[in-house]
Amino acid sequence: MSEFTVDPRIDLVLQRLPRRQFVASDDLRGMLSGHGIPGEQTVRQILERIPRVKSSYYVMLVGCGSGYLAGVLSRLARHVVAIERQEPVARIARRSLEAAGIDNVEVRVGEGEDGAADAGPFDLVLTMCSLAGNARLIEQLTLNGSLIALERVGQHEPELVQYRKHHGEVIRRSLGPISFERKTGDILIDLGYIDEDALEKAREEAQRRQVSVLDVIRRNLRVEDVGLYRSLARQHGIEFARADDLLNRLDSRLFQSFSSVFLENQRLIPIRIEDHALTVATDDPDAQTEDLRAIQPANDVVKVLVTPTDFRRLWSNIDLTRRGSDLLQWGGRDTEDGGIKDLLDSNDPERELSHHLVSIYEAILLDAVSAGASDIHIERYGRRIRIRLRIDGELHDLDYYQLGPKDHAGLINVIKVQAEINIAERRLPQGGRSQMRVGKSAFDLRVQIQPSLHGEHAVIRLLSQTGRALGLRELGMSRQVADAYERLLDNPSGLVLVVGPTGSGKSTTLYAGLQQLADDGRRKVITVEDPIEYSIDNIQQTRVRSEIGFNFADAMRAFVREDPDVILVGEIRDMETAMEAIRASQTGHIVLSTLHCNDAVDALQRMYDLGVHPNSIAGELLAVIAQRLAKRICPKCREEVEPDPAILRELFPDGPPTGFRSYIGRGCSECGGRGTRGRIAIVEYLHVNDAVRNHIAKQPPIGELRWRALDSGLITMRDSALDHVIEGVIPLSELPRLLPQERMAPEQRGGLRPE
Repeated sequence: MSEFTVDPRIDLVLQRLPRRQFVASDDLRGMLSGHGIPGEQTVRQILERIPRVKSSYYVMLVGCGSGYLAGVLSRLARHVVAIERQEPVARIARRSLEAAGIDNVEVRVGEGEDGAADAGPFDLVLTMCSLAGNARLIEQLTLNGSLIALERVGQHEPELVQYRKHHGEVIRRSLGPISFERKTGDILIDLGYIDEDALEKAREEAQRRQVSVLDVIRRNLRVEDVGLYRSLARQHGIEFARADDLLNRLDSRLFQSFSSVFLENQRLIPIRIEDHALTVATDDPDAQTEDLRAIQPANDVVKVLVTPTDFRRLWSNIDLTRRGSDLLQWGGRDTEDGGIKDLLDSNDPERELSHHLVSIYEAILLDAVSAGASDIHIERYGRRIRIRLRIDGELHDLDYYQLGPKDHAGLINVIKVQAEINIAERRLPQGGRSQMRVGKSAFDLRVQIQPSLHGEHAVIRLLSQTGRALGLRELGMSRQVADAYERLLDNPSGLVLVVGPTGSGKSTTLYAGLQQLADDGRRKVITVEDPIEYSIDNIQQTRVRSEIGFNFADAMRAFVREDPDVILVGEIRDMETAMEAIRASQTGHIVLSTLHCNDAVDALQRMYDLGVHPNSIAGELLAVIAQRLAKRICPKCREEVEPDPAILRELFPDGPPTGFRSYIGRGCSECGGRGTRGRIAIVEYLHVNDAVRNHIAKQPPIGELRWRALDSGLITMRDSALDHVIEGVIPLSELPRLLPQERMAPEQRGGLRPE
């Protein structure tokens, strides 16, 4: 009987050992490739092409992966030694094999090239990963043993190759190519994102809506696109890339060689041809590229996976570049006031060009969403048009939009129309709002138009409308402050203020508290806001309508008749609103609100200035949380550095503590080279106890009030910031930006008092 005769036991083993026992775990994400969790059909191909595995065989498997192939081999052979390089993956394999009742597989952690000489010799050695060399493995074979290696040449499918000893020589023999390809739906099951029932329902919906299965699944999953697509790229064995990286490599002229309808239907964007290989970007891992070779001669086609948002960014950029000459050659001179005729006017002969401006606006919005920007600034300085995004508190230019003065004026009109702002008015500041959706994410856009010397400037704030705000544990507060804030929400009544300058994250902190109350569900929560920045399920939210005379104070008076437990006032701006907030607190409600001021004690002076009686403040105020936002170090590229001596001298006049450490981000692809990613709140927390309450009622000078607060345990912003520096969350360089010079050094508790 030939050693390559198909073993009838294979069907029985595959039938009795379900593959799903080895793959349905999110532990596998980011650790295993398609070779580590091969499909059932791939395992069958391998077993049918290699020499028959006899029940007396000792087998070594290099590249254990999830343990599925090792489990199958264990049912065919006497004993299996599985080598795995990654300890976490080895643990997963051991756990899965044990759960399947398999006890003749030994999973070891080590380098595949070394093998397991102490457990040999082996009748069969099978490698499921690329190795630097296989000489040591061949030495560990029995006299008639075989090494079956997986080898790849270029971009072609890997092939199985047999090595055998024969009269002192090693004979090599090809056993043919092996496909490890799995459909994206199956991969999502393997990674624990969905189960088989969910996949079947997604396939039915995809067929009904004529979209991809992945599109249906990702809309139902509450996961970040970047993490999902990075995992899919790894499983498919292709590169994952961001639009910013591909824009630098993009050859927009290549796009002209293809039908745009064909490319859109196939979800492909040609990027460039290099070394006779065509690189294409796609947001569909299952996209087929065979037809591209017939259109554009190239030795190979290399797929690069991007998120759907980045796919739209690339497409918009190419489309705008293709039409760029037309856009920049609009005729006519600027009018004296820097504007042009209304491009959206039905009598405008150039009306047909306005859709290009809409495309530009959409492309800018996509750039902002992809970069995680909070604001977009569109400005004109003479003939120079500047577009900037505020990311993590800093402005960054978008240099690849080359717009002229005519484009700028038309773009401002498009923004106005979308935000329902009067396009005929160019002399006064105007505000408006609109909504947009990018994939499964919805955004509220707050638009402010400001006249200037050379034309109108636009600032657009992007507010995510997810239906769920951050939780208290996600804010980044210290455990002490987070626990205190959580306890405040359980009080039967009282006033809680969150204060800070514009853009300091006050609303995010308040919404985190509201989200906890919404999740709890035992109390009724009502808000009045201008505008509603986040939409939260199970919270009754109301918007101020100043144009019809409905303001914060009016809402507060109405709210107390609706039997609420908690009331949020978006901002205390005047005496009337402050007094209504105090009255609501006095009648048995928790009232949350914000003030614009610099620190926790300054909030008390602000309430005095609004005309609130000191005894009312003292009686109702529970706590003040003052905060600012600091840039968070990117965790992927964080590294320890020597602290800046100048900053240390300010922070510690008597010398820094022993072992003081600081960190920075060196910059990587995850953070766009900035070294920071996202922001975190740096808080000052004033708990109003009896001692502080007595001093508030006396309305002392603000300096004395701060001394009293320090004596009563005020957690200063300096303390919070230093904790984050030491923990490696924020860089030391953020402190001079967060703290005024007089607050950099430790403040004296129990210091001199005025006579």
